[in-house]
Amino acid sequence: MQKESSNVKIMNADPSALGLFGLAIVTLVASSQKLGITTGYSFVIPWAIFLGAFAQLFACMQDSKRNNTFGTTAFGAYAFFWFAVATSWMFKMGVFGTALAGDVDGKQLGFAFAGYLIFTLFMTIGAVETNRVLLIIFCLIDLLFLGLTLDAFSVAPEIFHTLAAYSELAIGIVSLYGCGASVLNAHFGRSFLPIGKPFGIFKPRA
Repeated sequence: MQKESSNVKIMNADPSALGLFGLAIVTLVASSQKLGITTGYSFVIPWAIFLGAFAQLFACMQDSKRNNTFGTTAFGAYAFFWFAVATSWMFKMGVFGTALAGDVDGKQLGFAFAGYLIFTLFMTIGAVETNRVLLIIFCLIDLLFLGLTLDAFSVAPEIFHTLAAYSELAIGIVSLYGCGASVLNAHFGRSFLPIGKPFGIFKPRA
């Protein structure tokens, strides 16, 4: 007797809301330090690790299960960025000893920021075909990494540090909106908070 086979499809919730929430909170906290509203890194580091890194890493892994290459790559890359940045701050603060703290060269971060700027630029092209809110977030991240890169290389540091600070603050605000839209639109089954349609430049609209 031939056995009948059946396929079971497991539906995973869209992890974008959690990933955007993590991005929003860490950028709000980090921008407050860059803008001089707050001081020090001690209370920025835990938010960088748990919200910037772990929340986005979780979203990355869930997007991978959904076969979403764009979301997996974006959330994963920025998750590891925050792991590295938090660790770099701890090196600078002397958490791992004075020898490592004394060997810090900020220009090395500049090269990392430059690499992330290039990465974000081509991810921005991909965001053109997602939604308008995500595109705005990626454009702001482009400005953030431009500011961070040139600041790290001491190119007009006052100007580009300020650019990075305000871009980061704007990322936090827009990401909070994106998080809310992702949750409420799925919850109500309609466009409760508009996010804008893809532009349809690189691929036709569905």
